[in-house]
Amino acid sequence: MSTASRLGLMMFLEYVIWGSWLPLLALYLSGFLGFSGTDIGWIFATLAIASLTTVFVSAQIADRHLPTERLLAVSHLIGGLAMFALPFQKTFWPFFAAMLIHNLVYVPTLSLTNSICFHHLKNAEDQFGRVRLWGTIGWIAASWPFVFILRGKQGADLESSLTAIFWMAGAASILLAIYSLTLPHTPPARKGERNAPLEAVKLLAVPSILVLFIVTFLDALVHACYFQWTSPFLAKIGLPENLIMPAMSIGQIAEIATMAILGICLKRLGWRKLMVFGILGHAARFAIYSLGGPLWLVVASNVVHGFCYAFFFAALYIFVDKSFPKDARASAQGLFNLLVLGLGPFIGNLIWGRLADVLTGPDGIDFRTLFLWPTGLAVIAALTLLVGFWPKDLGVAAKPLEDG
Repeated sequence: MSTASRLGLMMFLEYVIWGSWLPLLALYLSGFLGFSGTDIGWIFATLAIASLTTVFVSAQIADRHLPTERLLAVSHLIGGLAMFALPFQKTFWPFFAAMLIHNLVYVPTLSLTNSICFHHLKNAEDQFGRVRLWGTIGWIAASWPFVFILRGKQGADLESSLTAIFWMAGAASILLAIYSLTLPHTPPARKGERNAPLEAVKLLAVPSILVLFIVTFLDALVHACYFQWTSPFLAKIGLPENLIMPAMSIGQIAEIATMAILGICLKRLGWRKLMVFGILGHAARFAIYSLGGPLWLVVASNVVHGFCYAFFFAALYIFVDKSFPKDARASAQGLFNLLVLGLGPFIGNLIWGRLADVLTGPDGIDFRTLFLWPTGLAVIAALTLLVGFWPKDLGVAAKPLEDG
């Protein structure tokens, strides 16, 4: 296998893990365990807590001390065992603890797998999108078996079948732990006493990078609402439970095409315009959710998820790789993942969970009002980026990637 193919398989398994449990978790917690919106918000926030507490530690280890592929192997072994424990947890605190353990070791691997790719790909702008799209394919591959697993299930049978989201994630995690030991060797970029995370943080003094940092936080808030409340929303408006994950995977299917042409779009649009379009995709989707269109339109609107991820988040990771010093890049990826997976979702999950409790009436959650909030926040984030982010001033947007 070529290096790109080996890295593509790594990305495939990395996102099978996440894609197995995330889309249906809120449905399982609310529909069968009876957790409140606030409880659900805290469980989703374990992703964020993990980012806030472990990303920099893992990045410092990868940048300074331990080969990245070995760190991946250990992380996924622990994460898989924690995932296997989740089907047996029926009350809040044990479930919260098991999910937190999983995410404490899983979240850092999202930035570490990016770092491995950037280390071994000769032309990241052209190749990373094609390698990363295998992660999207992995997410989709995790969702479609549930069409058959959940078909015709009701009541206790449905609850039992939904625990498959944890078994599948755990199995993929153990498999990736083994596979990680076969990945290309990725040694620490530099040995020494200099603190790599601190070197990454210092670049926030650059105005354009600071603006990008703030906008990433806002977009992460918006993104958190999608995974927290889309599955209960789709169930409420009449979509059968066994079709919810495939419906949400429409966005990942669109992401495959978008990631494949990401390099071309970067050359045509430049960093700033591309990222603005990515953020506005969130606004468009949540506006459709809020307007309460027909079920087919709500489901079809998930197609913009592909643009949201590829045009903003994937472009963000490439931009960070080009903008930060080589021996601090894993820490720089961790710095922005601190927002994408940490501070943004932490605050967002608690806000959206509490807002859902406030908007709960006799007919359940008032989703139309709830989804107005992320719609407006996405518009604010897009305008902030459009006005304040000028990457060509950083020397990373020279032709052919400069903003026109």
